[in-house]
Amino acid sequence: MIAVRRARLADVPGIAAVHVATWRSAYAGILPEEVLTSLSVSRLTRYYEHNIRLGLAMHVAASYGRRGEPPVLGFCSSSRQPGGAGGLGDGEIETLYVLDDYQNRGLGGLLLRAAAKHMGQMGCRSVFAWVLRENPSRYFYERMGGKCVAEGVTMVGGENFAQSAYVWAPIETLLDVNA
Repeated sequence: MIAVRRARLADVPGIAAVHVATWRSAYAGILPEEVLTSLSVSRLTRYYEHNIRLGLAMHVAASYGRRGEPPVLGFCSSSRQPGGAGGLGDGEIETLYVLDDYQNRGLGGLLLRAAAKHMGQMGCRSVFAWVLRENPSRYFYERMGGKCVAEGVTMVGGENFAQSAYVWAPIETLLDVNA
């Protein structure tokens, strides 16, 4: 059985492992090789543990009772953005990662909607996500009803990379998607 729920401290090592695995897969040939090889499960475990202790909203797709499956198959983090983050939205999807073997099974949509529901309960009327333009999964956000409304640049490993902002406004446009 797979369930989407709020992350717990016990989930953090699995969250960190998903982060490392998905970055190495999705960004191979896109981000500098040294960025990908320097990713550390132990360092990311400390980072995510700190964030959960601070109250960052994180949801996990967790596996229960399936022999051989990792306990965390994917995760999503989100935060409220007071002032609307430059007009993009009231809430931000900060991360959304699903292990390769579990993609295209609906887990990403479940995680994204869980985060949106949580942000809606916090009073967010809209939500946005920045996605590297070369990320092969960027079309997922379009299938989920996100509208590409802005372009920007982010720095990773000392290099600039183009990114796109996807917005769901009102937030219900994301909550109602059945992708």
